[in-house]
Amino acid sequence: MDTGVEAQVASLLAADEPPPFSIENASGASPFFLTCDHAGRRIPRSLGDLGLDESELQRHIAWDIGAAGVMSQLSRRLDAFAIAQTYSRLVIDCNRPFESPTLIALRSERTDIPGNANLSAAQRQQRIDEVFAPYHARIAVELDARRAAGRPTILVTVHSFTPVYHEVARPWQVGALYHRDTRLAHALLRVIREEGTWTVGDNEPYSVSDASDYAVPVYGEQRGLPHVELEIRQDLIADATGQAEWGERAAAWLLRASADAGLR
Repeated sequence: MDTGVEAQVASLLAADEPPPFSIENASGASPFFLTCDHAGRRIPRSLGDLGLDESELQRHIAWDIGAAGVMSQLSRRLDAFAIAQTYSRLVIDCNRPFESPTLIALRSERTDIPGNANLSAAQRQQRIDEVFAPYHARIAVELDARRAAGRPTILVTVHSFTPVYHEVARPWQVGALYHRDTRLAHALLRVIREEGTWTVGDNEPYSVSDASDYAVPVYGEQRGLPHVELEIRQDLIADATGQAEWGERAAAWLLRASADAGLR
């Protein structure tokens, strides 16, 4: 009996496990469209703990701490459709193109991911089919429907980042990320800087590219939608109070920036 073949055929997600995405404010009427690619840290039962201690699965390597809460706040304040990924980026990173070596990471920061080692092509495809593809299919369906209805769309993809990376402190509280299309991101940078309170990263602490990112190139640039990847330092949004404060702050920034840029 070829148990390897059986393992490849078996479903990744059990029938009683949650779907790979959740939606908030499905009938949101504003042009804002929110995504959170690294919202959850759940691991399918079939993958166990990926060979990691629970303490590792609480860290940023598994999810964007606080990002889902900020997205929920933004959804309410902006009356925006919002979609969040349920499963950990360690299962599959839904903000990576298929060609990226970190689509299914073997190592994150300094942590090896034993459960991602030596995957067969079928096992890799299973994660794409059951987690990555349904999430992105739902986004595409919603964007297609908005386009067909002539509804304007402003894409905001919500993330968080660590205060320290490889022992180097990051000076920013918030960052605005973009690639070729600078309309919303540059307006947002101006709005935040004018407050004079925050250190804001211009394509920091990360930068966007076709090789390393999915949401901005595929949904923003290919569809011609104004967009920004909003990054907030995770220690500022680790609890409900911080998420509410930053949700209110970011909503005001986005409304002003989108108006300044002539996007609504």
